[in-house]
Amino acid sequence: MKPPEPHDIDQRPRHYRAIWISDIHLGTSGCKADYLLDFLKWNESDHLYLVGDIIDGWQLKKNWYWKQSHNDVVQKVLRKARKGTRVTYIAGNHDEVIRQFLGMAFGDIEIVDDTTHTLLDGRRIWITHGDLFDGIIQHAKWLAYLGDSFYTVILNLNNWFNHIRHKMGLSYWSLSQYLKHKVKNAVSFITAFEENLTHEARRRGYDGVLCGHIHKPEIRDIDGILYCNDGDWVESLSAIVETQAGELVIVYWPYRTSHCPKEADHAIA
Repeated sequence: MKPPEPHDIDQRPRHYRAIWISDIHLGTSGCKADYLLDFLKWNESDHLYLVGDIIDGWQLKKNWYWKQSHNDVVQKVLRKARKGTRVTYIAGNHDEVIRQFLGMAFGDIEIVDDTTHTLLDGRRIWITHGDLFDGIIQHAKWLAYLGDSFYTVILNLNNWFNHIRHKMGLSYWSLSQYLKHKVKNAVSFITAFEENLTHEARRRGYDGVLCGHIHKPEIRDIDGILYCNDGDWVESLSAIVETQAGELVIVYWPYRTSHCPKEADHAIA
């Protein structure tokens, strides 16, 4: 899908009721921190939800990798919290170490395992990273580590591919995501994951669920339960926002131009 064209750089940032971002994977070469910084510059919100895998502890244990842009992301989020944005950090599997600090707050950022957001129309949305409902993470973690190493190789290839595209004046496009979604087993896994989350949301009495984890942005109804996935910042370069009118929108940000785009690339509620 073609991204919106940038326009007047003097336009003020948009302000939403809420923004959800996840799977930033700070501390890895696949992290698109520059793109995220541009997104955070042009988008404000009353509430910012960090839906897990913000810092990649798995990769940092193997090899320390931390660019200035990664530090800039942390500072940008802390600055938003100081200026009045309510920031909630939901733990994921790659940053599971923060689960020892559940219920605490650091720099005005609340640490939780899951939480609830009420939309403008009154619907209650359960927010969780999603790893606790991934059978591989829960019962075969060694396989998850192995898959993560292979995934890192694919992302490195993706970085090289997009470096060439950037030189040609083209916007970001995820080769790794394209390959992943063409694999039949991956598609089956994603479908099962979505069904597990919506089933659990229904059991808990929610109207919907919003998660991350599988790097596939989505907003759709599954048997009467609203399923939302905010994607990631290594492949999709996406977030979910709730507008002032109460609409849920997937926003793609495949550029780092310091220009505010005309409209969100995809909207559904």
